Amino acid sequence: MNIFVCIKQVPDTETKIVPMKDGSFIETNAIKWVMNPYDEFAVEQALQIKTKIPDANVVVVRLGKTRDTEALRTAMAMGADEAILIDADDNLDSYMTAKAIKGAILKSGKKADLILTGKQAIDDDNLQVPSLLAQMMDLPSVCVVVGFDLNGSALTLKREIEGGAVEVYNTTLPCVVACQKGLNTPRYASLPGIMKAKKKTLTQYSLADVGVTDADRRLKYSDFQLPPEKPPGKKFQAMEDGTQKVVVNQVVSLLRNEAKII
Repeated sequence: MNIFVCIKQVPDTETKIVPMKDGSFIETNAIKWVMNPYDEFAVEQALQIKTKIPDANVVVVRLGKTRDTEALRTAMAMGADEAILIDADDNLDSYMTAKAIKGAILKSGKKADLILTGKQAIDDDNLQVPSLLAQMMDLPSVCVVVGFDLNGSALTLKREIEGGAVEVYNTTLPCVVACQKGLNTPRYASLPGIMKAKKKTLTQYSLADVGVTDADRRLKYSDFQLPPEKPPGKKFQAMEDGTQKVVVNQVVSLLRNEAKII
């Protein structure tokens, strides 16, 4: 059984984001990168399957620069068997990303029995790659999954919807599953796991290797900007006699004349 897990490196939430001078993307050199948190649930689910099916092979796949292998090494330290890195810039759109992942899976020569992803990446929040990948590979897909039960090739999935309700889906392998928080509790990489990860196979492909060119781009990013700085707030103080009338009049005047919301 071959399980492919798609992961992404995203900026740490405490990292300061700075747009490039031309606004085409963000400056990436000084960013601290981490594995996308939702992808950790996908990695953990693959490893739980491997615990029950010891001969299952877990392959993590990521797009990014060849210098950025930390997320892949982390996944292998957690217990994944091998990794594939597709050398690409960080500004690929969802269509190119899905096509590159499909190409990498096919080029690996391994039949994908199950493809796991996080439900979304926390940097762009597009929520598109799992469904696009499933369509390209002609596979069923279920997203925002919080329950997972595999019995042979039969799969019962619980999917979170609005209002806290849950839908139950029955499908069969192969398929694409996008994992949501609450599905499991991702493990930490152990020291022995970290040492073993250094010896595990990390295969690298170029975009050309996986059949992707810039002609596949459907979306071009432009004009990245920081949000405008908020003007300083204003503080009002009641009169010594405790009357609020003057303060109320000032607030109403500002809301009407400056904020223009009344």
